[in-house]
Amino acid sequence: MAELQTVARPYAEAAFEIAKGANALPQWSGALKAAAAVAADARMKDALESPKLDAAAKESLFLSIAGDALPAEGRNFVRVLIAADRISLLPEISELFEARKNAVENVATATIETALPLSDAQLGELKGALARHFGKTIEPTVTVNPALIGGARITVGDRVIDGSVQGKLTTMANALSA
Repeated sequence: MAELQTVARPYAEAAFEIAKGANALPQWSGALKAAAAVAADARMKDALESPKLDAAAKESLFLSIAGDALPAEGRNFVRVLIAADRISLLPEISELFEARKNAVENVATATIETALPLSDAQLGELKGALARHFGKTIEPTVTVNPALIGGARITVGDRVIDGSVQGKLTTMANALSA
């Protein structure tokens, strides 16, 4: 994966600079996510790797499926990737673009696993506490995981805050067996 990201990085940087110059970071973000979803589809991967299709046919197929999700500059970007035989890197390019965009906008994504569903008020309170703790705007993704028994496990970047009952029981078991 590190090798793919190394190859994808210049393309992500180029997309970021184009988007930043046009003051269109959110639009490019959405377009890259949509294009990455198309590129990640198994049937599309097979078609793009097929030696039976030339670059023009691959371009036509990809752009017909991506549809209106791509602005004119995004279509040109896809053409460049197909011509360079790098279209399979779109998921990595999108991921790197998002990381750069989030860094510039001072945004962090958080994965929040809870034992029970959160109310809007609880989620708002948790987002506020995380924003104060990390000094960034938090974009959460919340999932319910009954295996946690109670509490929550929060992942922001490479930091994990485990306030779940399951985590505390595991810590206790490890301490007792040491």
